[in-house]
Amino acid sequence: MALFADRRAAGRALAAHLDTWCGSGAVVLGIARGGVVVASVVAHELGLPLDAVVVRKLGAAGHEEFAVGAIADGVRIVTADAVRWAGMTQRDVERVETAERDELRRRNEAYGNAHADLRGHTAIVVDDGVATGASALAACRALRAQHPSRIVLAVPVAPEGWEPPGDSVDEYVCPHRERDFWAVGQYYDTFSQTSDEEVVALLQHHDLPG
Repeated sequence: MALFADRRAAGRALAAHLDTWCGSGAVVLGIARGGVVVASVVAHELGLPLDAVVVRKLGAAGHEEFAVGAIADGVRIVTADAVRWAGMTQRDVERVETAERDELRRRNEAYGNAHADLRGHTAIVVDDGVATGASALAACRALRAQHPSRIVLAVPVAPEGWEPPGDSVDEYVCPHRERDFWAVGQYYDTFSQTSDEEVVALLQHHDLPG
């Protein structure tokens, strides 16, 4: 049996470690797509509004689940060591990035243009887990440009030794820091893909602050 039955169970477990933010005026932002499911439960449990932040992983050639980097609006992260491990050239990375930028644009349009005003609010950024950390950092750096008062990265599970850099995240919450970590999905009994339709439905059930 894994740590979590599914993303909703992970959200309930994570919310218990974020109770100091209950009713605080913070905004919960799920990293689309799977992170939005976790974030929706966190937002519900804490009585906070829900929004999404779109990030696209730059997957290694032949091993797409392994991220050599990530992109978000105005943000590009490429990890040189990961690129070398994957045996990718600069042209390979650019080819992947071009395709992912198209998908980034498509998803932003699909989820709508109404986003929370983060200025002066705490942004609680939620994903279903961290593997390399590229997607989480891309999300946090993209949101930093919106001038929130504080950025909290909250994930249910991550590698034991991973910590986000202080210039991207003000606080990091992770209840399960695992030693033998190889993929986020290993900690879930059910880890199916989340659809665009599910993301849109979850966002429509939460009001955004003005």
